[in-house]
Amino acid sequence: MARMYARKRGKAKSRKPMKKVAPWVSYNPAEIEEIVVKLANQGKQPAKIGLLLRDQYGIPTTRINKTKLTTILKKHKLQQEVPDDLFNLMKKAVLLHSHMAKNKRDYTSYRGLELTESKIRRLGKYYIKQKVLPTTWKYSIDRARLLVK
Repeated sequence: MARMYARKRGKAKSRKPMKKVAPWVSYNPAEIEEIVVKLANQGKQPAKIGLLLRDQYGIPTTRINKTKLTTILKKHKLQQEVPDDLFNLMKKAVLLHSHMAKNKRDYTSYRGLELTESKIRRLGKYYIKQKVLPTTWKYSIDRARLLVK
């Protein structure tokens, strides 16, 4: 499948489904949940928690105990108000805005900023339909600056 804004093809291909069994994991589901909560309390984002579980604890996925990482965070009321992917796009937009304030004639970055903000709006519409965000949610760079800080 082609990319949205570039004329390149992706790496889409069929892969074997991930096995939900990992015999080398010595942690039980309660311990995995406890580790996830501890890392979330330290301020780590869900993607970072997954990397830490994989690299430091040898846990390939939290789905070993049949629960998603975001489900564990919801259960303990540690979920962010904005989903992780949307937050990262907002962070990128804030950085691009500060760059554009210093470099007014950098048209390549301006195009990147336009594409990033359109992705934010599109993803926001999706999350509003999925009832992850409230229906009154609207993207603005000022709110994004406050959220990212």
